[in-house]
Amino acid sequence: MKTPQNRDWNPYLAGALSGLVSVFSVAIAGKFLGASTTFVRSAGMIEKLFGPDRVARMAYFMKETPKIDWQWMFVVGIFIGAFIAAKTGRTFRWQALPPMWEARFGPSRIRRGLVAFLGGTVAMFGARLADG
Repeated sequence: MKTPQNRDWNPYLAGALSGLVSVFSVAIAGKFLGASTTFVRSAGMIEKLFGPDRVARMAYFMKETPKIDWQWMFVVGIFIGAFIAAKTGRTFRWQALPPMWEARFGPSRIRRGLVAFLGGTVAMFGARLADG
């Protein structure tokens, strides 16, 4: 909802800045931007708390050690940047799910949460399948 005090970010400017960050990431660090590996590594770090020997035996973690690296910090930066954008644009508000979701999937929070979880699972599977 747009009100006079809201200062929306220009989507073209935000897209251009995101593109520049991507270009500079490759040019300076030789790294492409991505997030799916971070979620897998985070799961490995959490699992290490409960069974460190089990994580060490997993084939994936033998080549990709679960650790906090530049990509993990990038994902944290996305969260912080989104928060700053919402606060400076005066659009920040606490809500479980947008009203659009309630209109589409009904009043049940469990049903809406399940659909969101399944959608995220499919997206993550696709990203990992594409080696992203």
